[in-house]
Amino acid sequence: MWGLVVRRASAGRNPDLGFRSASTTAGMTCRAVVVPRFGGPEVLEVRDGVAVPDLKPREVLVRARAVSVNPLDLRVRSGYGRSIFEAALPLIIGRDVSGEVAAVGSSVSSFTVGQEAFGALHPTAVRSTYIDFAILSEDELTLKPPSLTHVEASAIPFAALTAWRALHSTARISKGQRVLVIGGGGAVGLAAIQLSVAAGCSVSTTCGSGSVERVLAAGAEKAVDYTREDVESAIEGQFDAALDTIGVPETERIGINLLKKGGNYMTLQGEAASLADRYGLAIGLPSATAILLKKQIQYRYSHGIGYWWTYMRADAEGLDEIRRLSGSGKLQIPVEKTFPLSQVREAHRVKEKRLIPGKVVLEVD
Repeated sequence: MWGLVVRRASAGRNPDLGFRSASTTAGMTCRAVVVPRFGGPEVLEVRDGVAVPDLKPREVLVRARAVSVNPLDLRVRSGYGRSIFEAALPLIIGRDVSGEVAAVGSSVSSFTVGQEAFGALHPTAVRSTYIDFAILSEDELTLKPPSLTHVEASAIPFAALTAWRALHSTARISKGQRVLVIGGGGAVGLAAIQLSVAAGCSVSTTCGSGSVERVLAAGAEKAVDYTREDVESAIEGQFDAALDTIGVPETERIGINLLKKGGNYMTLQGEAASLADRYGLAIGLPSATAILLKKQIQYRYSHGIGYWWTYMRADAEGLDEIRRLSGSGKLQIPVEKTFPLSQVREAHRVKEKRLIPGKVVLEVD
């Protein structure tokens, strides 16, 4: 966990200085968005003088320029994952980041000071990115394409890595297959559409009426407005993989029924975290494992398909492909609005109330 030791800021310290070794972070402080207790957007505090930990051998210090606001950030702030994060309060949230390399650990070979990079942290990492200087491991970062601004780049990695994990690591999609994305209008859904198209797959998706044009522009061959059409009757044929970004019983039923034998259903809404929060890690995680195993056996016998809870995980191959596709314009997550880091409460408020349907990014000045 980031040690939230508040120190007096060193006189004359320039936050834009490039650092040359891990030892130079000793005694360094910066600004961060802190969650002192779980709750609504009003609990968020922007604090100065937050200590920057020393870098481990394979870690990279990134001078953040932009960080995106993910749904997970709002949920963690509200108490989701408290079985992991409560002991770390006050904690700093955030997963995506784009910025410049300010220092590298002693074993880092892929980055040098001054390079522009973007990446994302694992959902359960107690490190964070709503901060002037974020620490990521070497395999959680990749070089930012010059064609992308930091704002554009920061919106991509967490969503794209989540989709990559499901489609490539779990379903192992290949050219010529059919992919169904349930909830294609969100960041993960859009990333899944574009990654599937890049892999040579044909994609059908469900979305709200306001997202139909966007998902078609992203490469979907068929877009079904679930508010106006019956999804199962509107989508013809069966699919090799179904990624469900919504994860309610109705969408699970649809995804499973539209899969061919040997296909894979993947949902982002696994029950591990919620059960751990409810019953504690010792009881919650084994219970979640039992539920997952039961469903896997059930659907293997009833439908002949694989059933998976899927989560984002840093992946060097995935990050490299995400960098290549985003640099060539084949993977984009549109940013609807930006806020300065100092207005993080407002950014969370508008996302929580769904006043802004698309991606929101915090600019770190």
